[in-house]
Amino acid sequence: MRMLISFVALFLSVALLQLSSGGVGPLDALSGIALGFSTTQIGLLGSAHFVGFFIGCWWAPRLMGSVGHSRAFAAFTASGAIGLLAHMLIIDPYAWALMRTASGLCVAGCYTVIEAWLQAKVNNETRGRTMGVYRIADMGASLVAQLMIGVLEPASYVSYNLLALLCCAALLPMTLTKVSQPKTPSAPRLRPMLAVARSPLAAAGVIVAALSSASFRMVGPIYGQEVGLRPDQIAYFLAAFVLGGALAQYPIGWLADKFDRRWVLIGLSAAAVISCMVTNVIGAGGTAAIMAGAVFFGLTTFPIYSVAVAHAHDFASDDERVELSAALMFFFALGAIASPLVSSTLINLYGPSALFIMIATGHLVLIAFGLIRMRARDTVEDKTRYVYAPRTSFVIGRLVGKSRKRD
Repeated sequence: MRMLISFVALFLSVALLQLSSGGVGPLDALSGIALGFSTTQIGLLGSAHFVGFFIGCWWAPRLMGSVGHSRAFAAFTASGAIGLLAHMLIIDPYAWALMRTASGLCVAGCYTVIEAWLQAKVNNETRGRTMGVYRIADMGASLVAQLMIGVLEPASYVSYNLLALLCCAALLPMTLTKVSQPKTPSAPRLRPMLAVARSPLAAAGVIVAALSSASFRMVGPIYGQEVGLRPDQIAYFLAAFVLGGALAQYPIGWLADKFDRRWVLIGLSAAAVISCMVTNVIGAGGTAAIMAGAVFFGLTTFPIYSVAVAHAHDFASDDERVELSAALMFFFALGAIASPLVSSTLINLYGPSALFIMIATGHLVLIAFGLIRMRARDTVEDKTRYVYAPRTSFVIGRLVGKSRKRD
């Protein structure tokens, strides 16, 4: 308990940061619609976010090595606040894309600092409880951030100013905590092929996870607007997706620890294909049906990243975990950068149903690849502990823990 109390400042910073960063994506989409941006330009904003995110993942450990954890956190937070405040100064989609790069840089950098701090302080006895509270702080704030969209006026300086204030507020717990900073972690090497070498299926899985989550969270407001949802209903629509993902974590984690994780991935993808079909069919069935479809979609797609990460770590040694997480994040970033732009272009050409057709196609490919990989080699008997792996930074690899015997 004393250990968790010492992390209160970190968890509070996570919550405030998530409230700010979790709201900017859908707010940008709704603001872009209000300002007359094209569908493709709105998708570009989501892709730009993940460009900044990828840069931040790699710059953060090096900056921590130069100036320490707290100063690095302050620098990344400042970049996020600047990106938010600059929105209503320049009304141009390409200028906004640059601002969203700054926001993505902030998210990746700040989460890398927080997760590096956590991994330096936890041990095998406290890891599970620490990750549990971290999961609650992260996903709870993410859920609230989606609901905020219902009360934030699109294309309003006040709305972006509020998000910037929350971003700045995240500085206070981190910079005022009396807990000593940990030693600076060494920066990992970028070895993307390490993920392919350890588990080609896991590498494919994180790409499909990015295809699902990045396109839905960044372009979902466009879909909601196209099917007739009001801005406040779009907020509930996005929150329903996060809620479904939160509800799925524990049962999917149990299944992933109990059974062959390849079958779990295949089963999730099969369910995701069904959820995409259902969501498209019920798109004209009223608000309640659309919300139920979003929950189902979150249930089936949100856990795929964590299961894929756990499966990859089953084949890794302890000294490879951080570099393996970095390699998996590289593939996730590739999918996350491409998917909002591609999905928004498809919506522009073929209508809102194209979003879920694209996602379903990605999951069908993952199912086929998973069945092929199951014929290539057997699974491992010793499995790492399944943990919720937020798509925040590769430092989370240090929190995976050592492998344990399969039940």
